[in-house]
Amino acid sequence: MEITKREILASVTIIAIMVLVGFVIVGRIDAYQVQKNSEYYSALQITDAEQFQYGMDTSVGNAFVYGTLEAADPVTYPEIGGEYLYVEKVEEHYTLHTRTVTTTDSKGNHHTHTEVYWTWDYAGSENVHSNRIKFLGIEMDYKKIQRPDAHYIDTIKKSSNVRFQYYATPAKCAGTIYTDLRDGTISENSRFFDDVGIDAAIKRMTSSRIWLFWIVWILVTGGAVYGFYYLDNDWLNT
Repeated sequence: MEITKREILASVTIIAIMVLVGFVIVGRIDAYQVQKNSEYYSALQITDAEQFQYGMDTSVGNAFVYGTLEAADPVTYPEIGGEYLYVEKVEEHYTLHTRTVTTTDSKGNHHTHTEVYWTWDYAGSENVHSNRIKFLGIEMDYKKIQRPDAHYIDTIKKSSNVRFQYYATPAKCAGTIYTDLRDGTISENSRFFDDVGIDAAIKRMTSSRIWLFWIVWILVTGGAVYGFYYLDNDWLNT
């Protein structure tokens, strides 16, 4: 692919346009973030059950609430025991695979052979979870609060080539939720910050991610310039 001087000049224009569009997008992102930050900083901060219940009953609106999330009806699988908010059981099969491998000897000759190897491969999963949860002692539906991540618990082999891996969320997790307190309840799927206090949760919610946008935008710009070079640009010579 030969790049001409006119293509280089044209690509400079493309980069300039992309940078300009990027700044426009960033400006809108910043404006949205300022609006959301104002919402987060003005949200009520709650740490006790009585204030939590009062906030729901009086529809106070947005709030950061710190407390303990627990399963009202803990679940488990008999083979692992214990009590959990959520448990996932992943089945894996020990499977034979083949692949073609090419090697080069000291004389520069290429040799191809088939290599055999084994791996544990995903073969399906199932899960169980509580139907009801409690937060700050107040019971509600399981889906009201985002479930904290499940972590590895155990591996149990059924046979030499079949095993089950178990991942679970503890029955009790302390942390902070960001939610909307209205009509005697909280908003659906309220975000939960596991093992995080209110101040740290606010910091996470208000931190800027503009640098992520610029990384993606630079990659998009680079792709656009490369695509331009790859095209037939004879029209530039007319």
